[in-house]
Amino acid sequence: MSLRRQLAQLLVLRASGYALDQQRRYPRWELSNDELQRGLAEGVGGVILLGGSAADLALRCRQLQDWAQGPLLLCADVEEGVGQRFDGASWLPPPLSLARLWERNPNQAEALATAYGRCTALEARALGLNWVLGPVCDVNNNPANPVINVRAWGDTPEAASALSCCFLQGLQREGVLGCAKHFPGHGDTASDSHLELPLIPHELERLQQVELPPFEAAIAAGAASVMTAHLLMPAIDAERPATLSKAVLTDLLRQQLGFNGLVVTDALVMEAIADRYGPGEAAALAFEAGADLILMPADATAALDALEAGFKSGRWPIERLEASLRRREQALQLSQANPGTATHAIEQLAALQRHHRDLQQQLLTASFEHQGGTLARGGGVNLIRVDNSLQCPALPLNAPALIRPQAAGWRPWRIDDQSPPWNLPEEKVLLQLFVRGNPFRAGKNSRENWPELVQQLIHQQRLAGLVVYGSPYLWQELQALLPADLPAAYSPGQMPAAQA
Repeated sequence: MSLRRQLAQLLVLRASGYALDQQRRYPRWELSNDELQRGLAEGVGGVILLGGSAADLALRCRQLQDWAQGPLLLCADVEEGVGQRFDGASWLPPPLSLARLWERNPNQAEALATAYGRCTALEARALGLNWVLGPVCDVNNNPANPVINVRAWGDTPEAASALSCCFLQGLQREGVLGCAKHFPGHGDTASDSHLELPLIPHELERLQQVELPPFEAAIAAGAASVMTAHLLMPAIDAERPATLSKAVLTDLLRQQLGFNGLVVTDALVMEAIADRYGPGEAAALAFEAGADLILMPADATAALDALEAGFKSGRWPIERLEASLRRREQALQLSQANPGTATHAIEQLAALQRHHRDLQQQLLTASFEHQGGTLARGGGVNLIRVDNSLQCPALPLNAPALIRPQAAGWRPWRIDDQSPPWNLPEEKVLLQLFVRGNPFRAGKNSRENWPELVQQLIHQQRLAGLVVYGSPYLWQELQALLPADLPAAYSPGQMPAAQA
């Protein structure tokens, strides 16, 4: 095998879960079918997928494997179950939903986290994925974190360690590779690495107490892979982001923590890296730092050129490449592919979901909070705040948050952050807030003064009810302002089942 073909195995490229080019939602990042076929023919070893239904995903995984020259790593960011990204599969409440339960009943929370991992693995494997980019091992101890938030398994090192490991074990026992992310810890940031380079200013002693324990636990539990974080930790490396830092990936992760599995970069197209480094340079520096797999390089050809030039110039010994390829091969041997047809995959999924609906309801019930009585019949506005009015998978036309209040006389009024609700009509208001940490939001949620609006509506005796879907931190802040008899509820989930 040529040097370039071997290097191509280290690339993980982005593809749409849809089969046709014109269906791509993010063509800036998602390669066309011609580009995918060409890359896979040249030896590209992995694909990350997003978009489409579960049925689309089953067809796509089999298509990609047919185009490839060898076994592929097929992965997705399905941190909340496969249905989070692929409609029709199980969409579970976010991981942080179990953190409070763990404080009260650790045995129940850990059993549910294990079942969560198993559910994710069985559905992923049925549809054709063999690698799940989770668990998120970040300790979300910063409520203002705009990007991790409810994706984390805890906001203390203890909860994050225990629950993420249970998820990981449930996942990997079913033959699907897990990925502990984002090393060495993205929880205590107030900025989003999709848009800028976050800074973690803490000393090493503090990092060893808070950020690192969940990763140490995941390594001890046998995590197949670890994903890097695009952030600067001056206590470890004052010059380079963790993804490009030998001090972080080799000295700390490999040597001090003893991790022998796959190290994969976070997506190199993210602005924290792409704004500062060229696509070839970023790939070369990540590999030099200790990464095995290069996820979503901004330019795959430039990444391959830079890696090839590095070996030909003697920058790295060939043994370094052989070690990464060996880790990749070992990971593939641990994963279990589903060789069946797409039709068989959908039949498998349907059989699995009969059991997984019960799990979804257990998770929703365990994390549901409420106060006050029953919402009165309407004669006012059902004000629904979402991140994006055009793309909101939680609110299909038949979403319970829309149709149930409407049936009781509450007129729907959907807004997003471009249309703040400071000029409401003089009516009663049912306020429903879909607010959580989301990538690319740049902390916009934190600039919306919901406590002020809630206090104003209470003072005017116009707040009929409140529901918060997502952030527990916003719920805690608002609940403290509410009269005890005012109907209010919270769910960390945003999907229709949570609304119901």
